[in-house]
Amino acid sequence: MIPVMVSGGVALAVSLFGTPLFIRMLVRKQYGQFIREDGPTSHHVKRGTPTMGGVVIIVAMLLGYAVANVVSFLRNDGLAPMSVSGLLLIFLIVGLGLVGFADDFTKISKERSLGLSPIAKIVGQGGVGIIFSFLVLQFPNAHGVRPATMSISFLRDTGLNLALGATAVGILLFMVWANFLITAWSNAVNLTDGLDGLATGISMFVFGAYVLITLWQLNQDCQNLLVESARCYTTRDPLDLAIVTAAIVGACLGFLWWNASPAQIFMGDTGSLALGGALAGLSILTRTELLAVIIGGMFVVIVASSVIQIGFFKISGGKRVFRMAPLHHHFELAGWKEITIVIRFWLIAAVFAAVGLAIFYAQWVSSEPVG
Repeated sequence: MIPVMVSGGVALAVSLFGTPLFIRMLVRKQYGQFIREDGPTSHHVKRGTPTMGGVVIIVAMLLGYAVANVVSFLRNDGLAPMSVSGLLLIFLIVGLGLVGFADDFTKISKERSLGLSPIAKIVGQGGVGIIFSFLVLQFPNAHGVRPATMSISFLRDTGLNLALGATAVGILLFMVWANFLITAWSNAVNLTDGLDGLATGISMFVFGAYVLITLWQLNQDCQNLLVESARCYTTRDPLDLAIVTAAIVGACLGFLWWNASPAQIFMGDTGSLALGGALAGLSILTRTELLAVIIGGMFVVIVASSVIQIGFFKISGGKRVFRMAPLHHHFELAGWKEITIVIRFWLIAAVFAAVGLAIFYAQWVSSEPVG
């Protein structure tokens, strides 16, 4: 538990005190956000606000994770919780963060609201996703447990195995499935990052829920219990995943101090793609791929609003369901204050996360206990 607390605390401190330094550097270099012309007119005053704040979130997470492992190493006579699962999750976060950074830097250098071309962005996300999805099926530990399996999961692995009796086919189908999750979640957080503090606050609730899930899986780890039962979990490295996740929560909390309305810095695609990738990776590594849809339900609702808007617009020949999509812009045009929208969406996100945790715990309670 101490490494988890250290990870979150260090990441919080680095993000809280490092963000203003990063803001000053961005202002000095005139690296500001360009606002899309077809967005709400109230957003035009935000033009020039420093962006790429996701760099601070990622750096804070990395430092929190590193310090926690050093502390654990010193406390446990040379043993540290650092594992292949944690390192692969960090690879996914940093890799997608670099794709987002390239997108943000393109916007700044070319002074436009559009960054990388859609093809370049898909190639970048796909490249990172392919490497991640292949590697998580490797590296069995002493108990033969790998970071991920080829089964689609809800609260645990389900009976729906993508292998279909052929390992090669299963690996290919799993890579397609994993890349769908990575692309979907990274774009979901990216769409949500449209109001000051909105995506950052929602991320805190979502990843806070995953800190509890990973700690519970650690407490009920099949590899540590003397008798395996239906209640235990086969997550390969729950402690290390908890350390990474706590670092994300701490980094987001510190960043939110400066990202809350009126934002002094935006996370940009650097942060939104990294956080979305983190959520996708955690859902795969903790065997909760479908449960993540509930825990991250606010992200899902916002994506759904855009899908509905685009689909209905095409079907109806130009009519709209919402004043503007994503959903938060609809309420802006309806006259809601930005801070009101953000706080209410945070509250809804908290409810989604709580419901997801309740379902997760209820399944454990209803499982067959150790005889």
